Amino acid sequence: MQNSTLSFHERSVSELQQWLNEGKTTSYELVSFYFEQIAKHNDRGAGLRAVLEINPDALVIARQLDKERSETGARGPLHGIPVLLKDNIDTADHMHTSAGSKLLEHSYAKADAPLAENLRKAGAIILGKANMTEWANFMTEGMPSGYSSRGGQVLNPYGPGVFDVGGSSSGSAAAVAANFVTVAVGTETSGSILSPASQNNLVGIKPTVGLISRRGVIPISSTQDTAGPIARTVQDAAYLLEALASKYEQDPVTLTQPEQPNYQDALQKDGLQGLRIGLQWEPFFSSLDEEKQQLLQRALDVCTEHGALLDKEAALQKPEKPWGADVLIYEFKTALESYLRTLDPSLGIRTIEDIMAKHHEDPNALLRYGQTLFEQTSKTSGTLTEPEYIESLLFDQRNTREEGIDKVLRERNLDLLVYPNNYGAMIPAKAGYPSITVPAGFTKAGEPVGITFTGPAYSEPLLIQAAYAFEQATHFRRAPQLSMG
Repeated sequence: MQNSTLSFHERSVSELQQWLNEGKTTSYELVSFYFEQIAKHNDRGAGLRAVLEINPDALVIARQLDKERSETGARGPLHGIPVLLKDNIDTADHMHTSAGSKLLEHSYAKADAPLAENLRKAGAIILGKANMTEWANFMTEGMPSGYSSRGGQVLNPYGPGVFDVGGSSSGSAAAVAANFVTVAVGTETSGSILSPASQNNLVGIKPTVGLISRRGVIPISSTQDTAGPIARTVQDAAYLLEALASKYEQDPVTLTQPEQPNYQDALQKDGLQGLRIGLQWEPFFSSLDEEKQQLLQRALDVCTEHGALLDKEAALQKPEKPWGADVLIYEFKTALESYLRTLDPSLGIRTIEDIMAKHHEDPNALLRYGQTLFEQTSKTSGTLTEPEYIESLLFDQRNTREEGIDKVLRERNLDLLVYPNNYGAMIPAKAGYPSITVPAGFTKAGEPVGITFTGPAYSEPLLIQAAYAFEQATHFRRAPQLSMG
């Protein structure tokens, strides 16, 4: 029986596992607690709208995993731990996968995404699907972060209707922040994990493209997409990353990854000692208002106080032409239409043009903010043969990798780079390189601020090391105060 003195609020994976192994509680009771939190705060009161649907099998799965634990022990750190998935990740169960679009609100995936299969093997309980910015914020320009036609507007629990919730993994982040779930999975093309994690006082890991299979994830870009963890602590994010990472032959980029390390080994309280970190004040830190600059300066001071060496002259080389979104515009049609072919034919959606036409059948519900990006990508061939695409792809990768991050790290003898929030996300996103964001405090008005570390390909252990040491030195994480309204 559950110890009545226990509180699941803000508990880490390690704390929950200890209680579960000691018989002080059960996964069934843990799932029940999260369901109660969702009932109280998702659609009434604060009305966060972070969760689109819950898994009708979650309580049954919890009982089964409790039984397995009592008979043979836990499979690992995620055994019996609830996880929420962003609504663009396929699950072959009684839940839908819609990318937040009402057009796909009745769409069932035929198979688990490999990352969902990995979670099940690890003993995690898929609690439900999280709301998100519709089509991962690649439907139109000007759509608010966290808005979807299927789920409405996700709100930031630290200031519902006041502070930006971040996008596009908005629901995943708001749900973890509000204690609707232990940990969650988001996806990122350019900032979509780092942004909501920073805005919701959380840890977010945007992994190297290739560490986690993208199969079964409604896509934007074949060269930039990746899933990744969102959690309240660095350790919890590391546990989730270990479960998500794997090689998968049908996603060839995963075959580039080295042998997977034990990310728990990177959890070192003195992990900042001796690290050489490049600081790009212009244009990222300098673009903040004075209060946020002071908060980030304090965060940087923490790094140096704990042994890190900051290089304030570590500027990336400015490319010969401005950065653009051509790669995403061209890849979106090819990637999305490949996914659409896996859907039930009765939905009548096989192409970008099909989606656009159906939007016009109910414009009040489906075209609240337009579809300008769909219109742009529909004009591409879908073959990726256009010179503009090929030139943009090679330009982006050259200027973010060998002439960008790799070059500045090598020439300045650096280990990592540092940014505020997700403001530097675009460059490692184009490179396919990893980043981790960790809470760095709050403004006087209560808005969360994050600090983000970026490194070269497959530098996740070093990123986790730096973020963990910073987290342990500061403990900026605090829960939001939710109102029942």
